[in-house]
Amino acid sequence: MKSIDIKGTARTAGGKKMAKLIRKSGLVPCNLYGLARGENGLPQALSFAVKTEDLRNLVYTPEIYVVNLDIDGTPHKAVMKELQFHPVTDRILHIDFYEVSEEKPITFEVPIKLNGLAEGVKAGGKLVANVRKLKVQAVYTQIPERLDIDVTNLALGKTIKVGELSFEGLQLVTSPSVVVCQVKMTRSAISAAAKAQ
Repeated sequence: MKSIDIKGTARTAGGKKMAKLIRKSGLVPCNLYGLARGENGLPQALSFAVKTEDLRNLVYTPEIYVVNLDIDGTPHKAVMKELQFHPVTDRILHIDFYEVSEEKPITFEVPIKLNGLAEGVKAGGKLVANVRKLKVQAVYTQIPERLDIDVTNLALGKTIKVGELSFEGLQLVTSPSVVVCQVKMTRSAISAAAKAQ
């Protein structure tokens, strides 16, 4: 997993008015959850703000990153867990980060990449990816930038389900019955099959 450095400034947690003021000054309100716990044992959020332009390389990319957060000089390692955009302008409204450590596994969505020329495509079918990401669980140092899936042996009309996949050091959290990809019959493949009969 690639890393990116982001600097933030601690802020007092406030309501919607406070968040609006922060956004007006060109900052994005953020929360960091994870290792800190409150008196009731629940995760305690550390509220901070980051310059909007400092978040562009993290947000507007298909890549996944571990974030080296510097909040007023205190370092934290984190991953982006939740992101909110303005429904009209697509401006970043809020980001939740989750603090990570080398001991505690996290659940994270990782992009998939289909590799190879499927047998079914050679026979005139069309390869279709049903999902773009899969949920995995592992310590953050084990999480890859993408999950490579070999489709070479995938025949016409066949599918690859999550339950058929395995990756070293990762536990797949997505339901085993979810179809990852399939080779669909096309009109040309159907007519070729009909002619062969």
